Amino acid sequence: MKYDFDEIIDRRGSGALKTDALAERYGNPDLIPLWVADMDFATPSFIIDALRERLNHPVLGYTVEPSDYRPAIIDWIRTLHGWSIQPEWLAYIPGIVKGIGMVINRFVEPDEKIIIQTPVYHPFRLVPEGNHRQVVNNPLIERADGGYDMDLVHLESLAADPAVRLLILANPHNPAGIVWSRETLRRVAEICAANGVLVISDEIHSDMALFGNRHIPFASVSPEAASCSITFGAPSKTFNIAGVVSSYAIVPDPQLREQFYSWLTANELSDPDIFAPIATVAAYRKGAEWRRQMLAYVEGNIEFVIEWCRENLPQVRPLRPEASFLVWLDCRSLVLPQNELIELFVEGARLALNDGAMFGKEGEGFMRLNVGCPRAVLEKALISLKSAIDTRL
Repeated sequence: MKYDFDEIIDRRGSGALKTDALAERYGNPDLIPLWVADMDFATPSFIIDALRERLNHPVLGYTVEPSDYRPAIIDWIRTLHGWSIQPEWLAYIPGIVKGIGMVINRFVEPDEKIIIQTPVYHPFRLVPEGNHRQVVNNPLIERADGGYDMDLVHLESLAADPAVRLLILANPHNPAGIVWSRETLRRVAEICAANGVLVISDEIHSDMALFGNRHIPFASVSPEAASCSITFGAPSKTFNIAGVVSSYAIVPDPQLREQFYSWLTANELSDPDIFAPIATVAAYRKGAEWRRQMLAYVEGNIEFVIEWCRENLPQVRPLRPEASFLVWLDCRSLVLPQNELIELFVEGARLALNDGAMFGKEGEGFMRLNVGCPRAVLEKALISLKSAIDTRL
């Protein structure tokens, strides 16, 4: 089947955060929305059909986990990422950001610290701070080509602090779309295991590796990584079902698993709603071809943005992501303070992107662009941005 990713779907009035919160978040409901990390492609029909089939039954009562739920996840991860996990390693969680908060409240005392590596997905900072934990930063090292490396020397010095209890790892990285190397992940595991630091590996973008890159699950790289980590995953980014909370945790270490999963069970946090397992099974059993076509389209969108900026908008430098549909735009050549950069995008170009500074001070001068949309929408947005920049300059 050939899927149509050029179809423009009007999401306004559907309760979509991306469109229906524009007035509240940006002061203008009529912007082109290229911010929230969901895609504007139709959710695949095989997922919609599976949910619709369940709705044909007139009773939506208490439910049990479908027998194929864990096998579907296990088979998908083994096939795509070469990581063999066991059924008991898995537990449903009601969202990855919520999962971060759960780990913090289960494992990190109020006087203990949490490492993040900016620029990084802003809830990595907001959730610990909202739970009154101290955040310490291990900023990524920017390379000359615009990419990033981890500062492993500084990470080791931070981890040596006895008060440091947790590292929150974006794997692949958000917003820069980095697929971390096996060597880097092994070294992170060595550092954290040696210092008693727990690792949350947020792997929600793991199924969206691009341009021949391959995602490497953190817990798979070494026994140390398996012993000190909790992995979070979901089909939600890949199959555009963020509104169906379909996240899960993977914990290989039995002692760590008992500590976390017994707490989840006691609070009934590992009980999914009726729809999440159905959507997950449909995605992982029937979604391989849809994923392949979607990633090819996203790669085309990324190439389009890079080439268009090279030819028409040299002041904006897109970093080619190795994973996901998010593109990190380096706008520092415009030499604008962050508030004026945002004003240029919102008021001048009438675009809603994510402010790079929300990902940490290292994100100042950047904007995050969501290219998970029809190409015609991207082209319209880039033309509008060029017009706004030409007018300002």
